[in-house]
Amino acid sequence: PGWLLSPAGRPYLDSILHRNQRRVFGLLERPALPPALAVPIVTYKLFLAGRSGVGKTALVAWLGGTPVPPAHHETLGIEATTLFWPAKPRASGRPVLFQLHLWD
Repeated sequence: PGWLLSPAGRPYLDSILHRNQRRVFGLLERPALPPALAVPIVTYKLFLAGRSGVGKTALVAWLGGTPVPPAHHETLGIEATTLFWPAKPRASGRPVLFQLHLWD
């Protein structure tokens, strides 16, 4: 569970942070890793649906490391947020980079 904070995981964490905050990536961007640390990227598209005002946008903001909106405002259409999440699954023992496309 503490792999990201270990010396082996720290370069992966640093690639998604900017000034100790999660970096916001565009749709076609991805973290820059040195060739020696290149890892496979596993992509998922997550579509969040639900009633108005239940916290879908706040959840995406919290996961993305951006400020949570202080007041409720209705999301018009679909907002797409891309975030990266480095992990080291126990089964493979090899780091992977999850690319999550969150559609709210």
